[in-house]
Amino acid sequence: MTTAIFPVATEFQARLALAGRPLAAVTGAEIQAPLITGGHARYANLDYGASAPALSVVSAYLNEILPYYASVHRGAGYASQISTSVYENARDIVRDFVGGRPGDSVIFTRNTTDSLNLLAGCLPLRDGRPAGEVLYLDIEHHANLLPWQNVPHRSVVAAATLAATVDRLRDELARGGVSLLAVTGASNVTGEILPIRTLAALAHEYGARIVVDAAQLAPHRRINIAADDVDYLAFSGHKLYAPFGAGVLVGRTDWLDAGTPHLAGGGAVRDARLDSVSWTTGPARHEGGSPNVLGAAALARATQVIAALDPEQWQAHEDAIRSFLVEGLQGIEGVTVHRIFADSASDSSTGGDQPETGTIGVVNFSVEGYDAGLVAAYLSAEHGIGLRDGRFCAHPLLKRLGLPAGSLRASFGLGSRLEDAERLLAGLQQLRQNGLGWDYVVDAGRWVPANDTRSYPHWAPNTPGTAGAAPCTLD
Repeated sequence: MTTAIFPVATEFQARLALAGRPLAAVTGAEIQAPLITGGHARYANLDYGASAPALSVVSAYLNEILPYYASVHRGAGYASQISTSVYENARDIVRDFVGGRPGDSVIFTRNTTDSLNLLAGCLPLRDGRPAGEVLYLDIEHHANLLPWQNVPHRSVVAAATLAATVDRLRDELARGGVSLLAVTGASNVTGEILPIRTLAALAHEYGARIVVDAAQLAPHRRINIAADDVDYLAFSGHKLYAPFGAGVLVGRTDWLDAGTPHLAGGGAVRDARLDSVSWTTGPARHEGGSPNVLGAAALARATQVIAALDPEQWQAHEDAIRSFLVEGLQGIEGVTVHRIFADSASDSSTGGDQPETGTIGVVNFSVEGYDAGLVAAYLSAEHGIGLRDGRFCAHPLLKRLGLPAGSLRASFGLGSRLEDAERLLAGLQQLRQNGLGWDYVVDAGRWVPANDTRSYPHWAPNTPGTAGAAPCTLD
């Protein structure tokens, strides 16, 4: 028997007051998605965890500075001087946003993956060999998993609770020999937050440093690395409402200034000779070549917008959508909501600007009897809803959750509204009651509607978009 999927009216009205409207304007919020059955629907973007839409303020800022775009650090011209000033000032803005220490280095990269690979090349050496091992959990995104596999490392299987997982990490650190603890700030699969401050203190107690993959955490929680005593922090602009593909690594300078330059090229050197080179220090050491000026500028501007948000209103907006969605999913027969830890809080009600535990705007679920990719294709084609399916670049975690073929993830943020969650629940309810309303086939590893004749913008390829898909289906 299917139970009611919506909370009682008074609860819904309370949530509607908190999240009935977007908290901030984003570009593309009103685009119309063509439906396979005919007509259009406002695109319900529930895939913020992959790439968040650009804040409208950021889009306007980019249009303002674009005429002054020029090469940085090397030009005496007017536009070059302005671009250089914008680029270098972005470092100070980002450092302030994450509560960085005055001496912390701010290095602009392509994304979080790039940042963590950079740090992997800066681990301290002793007699030409790594001075210690990197310790990480089995729940990590590949960005915080694969870079460490090329250096001495250990992995720890997360326990059924956060408390027991912290104990396991403590036991492993107590064995000695760990130079760096690498952890996610919030799971990209389930949205559960890890206790960063506790883990930082634990790492330091045993002589290790800590790096936090904040790709998912930074768009949902204020971070203060000085207060939490975090050594290194990495996150991405494309998840933080800033387009143009910039990421950042913020942290202590000693390892970074002694490490292998991430990109060997112009700007990273003091002096280059035909057969040798003297490298510079500071961020330039790892930013060889012409930098992504607009990406850094967009990232910095986005952090300013987020920093100005009222933290209570921000979390109330997100919690209202998440709690409504989770309760609704749990009320649909055959739908299962997934989590890693039995003791993780369901929202941010634990208090504080950055609660030690809680959840961000990410909900993971599966639908009995349906492949996750098929459900995602159905929701897109028949309801105009976008969400993620697959293994989320976290294969070990999906296997331990008993989901080796993948699951579904709904993620949301500042531009979301309660109606987006309502539409998802209604679409899933319709699927459970009536089944698919169209035929679907697998093309290039992805489910797509059969005989799809929908039109796309004149400048876009008129295809279902399966070319180059990475289904990640091989074990």
